Amino acid sequence: MIQIEPITTHNAEVFREVRLCALQESPAAFGSTYAREAAFGDDEWARRVERWSGEQGIGFLAMDGEQACGLIAALLEDSGRAQLVSMWTAPEYRGRGVGRLLVDAVIGWAASRGLHTVRLMVVEQNRTALRFYEGLGFSLTGFAEPYPNDPALVQWEMARRLE
Repeated sequence: MIQIEPITTHNAEVFREVRLCALQESPAAFGSTYAREAAFGDDEWARRVERWSGEQGIGFLAMDGEQACGLIAALLEDSGRAQLVSMWTAPEYRGRGVGRLLVDAVIGWAASRGLHTVRLMVVEQNRTALRFYEGLGFSLTGFAEPYPNDPALVQWEMARRLE
């Protein structure tokens, strides 16, 4: 059974491993690269854990027993919004509801903070992700910009209002 757990100092090494795995497996899904983050020292990883501790942002791991199978994070923004970042599910777990559990965890955190909107960016070529997020109540906002790692690609903003 899949469990969702917050990223803390207790599972920081698991977080590091799954983040690097995600960057290797799905490089076009993130605003960063494997080469950049593989070079991070322990201090930078500790800062990320702190940033995703629940105050200015939140991070979650999906765990199948001792095996990490997914990752998600969100960061607080101005005006009662959060930005969902770093969403990834291991390929062998896709289509099994892990992504929904991860997004639900972020939505629950955002709602508990009194936020009114969760937004995200998705590369236009990733039609699977677009459909996935639409199925979870996100919709395109009309805002688009070049993808930071490849300006030839466009990323679209999606948002979900919280009630």
